Amino acid sequence: MSRANQLKAKNRRRLRRKRHTRRRLSGTGETPRLTVTRSGRNISCQVINDSDGVTLTSASTLQKGIREQLKGTGGDHEAAKTVGGVIGERIKALGVSQVRFDRNGYRFHGRVKALVEAAREAGIKI
Repeated sequence: MSRANQLKAKNRRRLRRKRHTRRRLSGTGETPRLTVTRSGRNISCQVINDSDGVTLTSASTLQKGIREQLKGTGGDHEAAKTVGGVIGERIKALGVSQVRFDRNGYRFHGRVKALVEAAREAGIKI
């Protein structure tokens, strides 16, 4: 199997896990959904109220304020911690103390875990 086909199969499995999770997980006004998206170079997250269909806030390594805080690339462990801390502060500013975490089919490991732990340290209950 070629490398391109391996990546397609890997993404297909991730999307299957994502559909399975999203069937059960939905954000509301009191407990919005925190979803994470990662690539090789960046990581981003959004806080979504699914009942109203709106994104309340977001944070990404591509945003100017966060990009300036990073020492290296946006795809490493430290960048995920930075984004997690920023999203935690933004969630608290909205007056929300608890969110439901949508890992978007990714394993709860590495950068995804670092982002969640940083948000928890900021005072958000996940």
